[in-house]
Amino acid sequence: ALLADGSKRLTVFAPTDAAFAKLPAGTLDNLMKADAKPQLTALLTTHILPGTMLAADIGKAIDAGHGKAEIATMGGGPLTATKNGAAIVLSDSAGNKATVTKADEQRSNGVVHEIDTVLAPGK
Repeated sequence: ALLADGSKRLTVFAPTDAAFAKLPAGTLDNLMKADAKPQLTALLTTHILPGTMLAADIGKAIDAGHGKAEIATMGGGPLTATKNGAAIVLSDSAGNKATVTKADEQRSNGVVHEIDTVLAPGK
């Protein structure tokens, strides 16, 4: 859906500071180098979905998929959503698992869900 200013609505899975702290030493410094722009873009777009997807929407997709749902990211790689009790867990193609720790933070251009792990770009 487009907003009045022509921008698109997005869903962002935002890693917490603690999630970034779990990355190997030097990872963020390397991603900030000028020649690492493609890798940084791939990492960022792995955490963004087109449109607004609330936690309830993800939960319904998981239920409809009999326990899991594949979600396409802006980066092109899929994330697999499952539940651990009531919590939503996202898995990337590298096997990293991120739990949604805070859901449905409404923003003017979409929604943000905080996650506890940085996800890797799909291949």
